Amino acid sequence: MKPLLLAVVVIAHRGEHIHHTENTLAAFQAALDAGADYYEVDVRTTSDGKLVLMHDATVDRTTNGKGAVAEMSFDQVRALRTKDGSGVPTFEEALSLARGHGGVYVDVKRAAAADLLAALDRQKMTDHVVVYGGFDYLRQLQSLRPSIKVMPESVSVAMTRKIVEELKPKVIAFSARDWTDDIIAVARAGGADLYVDRLGSADNPAAWQDAIHRGAAGIQTDKPGELVRFLRAKGLHR
Repeated sequence: MKPLLLAVVVIAHRGEHIHHTENTLAAFQAALDAGADYYEVDVRTTSDGKLVLMHDATVDRTTNGKGAVAEMSFDQVRALRTKDGSGVPTFEEALSLARGHGGVYVDVKRAAAADLLAALDRQKMTDHVVVYGGFDYLRQLQSLRPSIKVMPESVSVAMTRKIVEELKPKVIAFSARDWTDDIIAVARAGGADLYVDRLGSADNPAAWQDAIHRGAAGIQTDKPGELVRFLRAKGLHR
């Protein structure tokens, strides 16, 4: 049995995106200002091999442009304006902002493992990230850098057993679908911390308390400031 939690990690989903455009430097800074420990970023690769931040495969929803990130050059992406009037950040800009202030939860949408590691090394952030992605991708990442903190998705009891046996991760991610007692038990038996999404209708104090009761060491939220205050009131956040 893992010891009782002394603190719970707060992860700001796409930054503080209620009052700022998601995946922007302003959203990330607001998340840090709210007390979040990590902010989540979505990494994609441009047609000329540069790493930028965009959740969707296209730029349509959050910028004044249209088209797929993978079919646009870096200069084309950088020329766009997001809904708040700022630009699309690079992965390294997001890493640099966090350095010395917090960690980065890296959701890899499309990026070569070697390129991702090179960016982390340049920004001296390799030890201050968790990397979320598919099983095969995370295994490749581990083969290149055994010390990297990978965070696979639990998915099912069978997959979680495979994850524990083959990747031996320090942390396992849970969505609302995965957050079941049988899967939680396998992850905890494997010695992994549990980071769970509490988004949408599950992003509220009752659901946060349930997550804590069931062993969550980290909670991803759209409401980082509210979650930080909730945890501090319970002595579970710095």
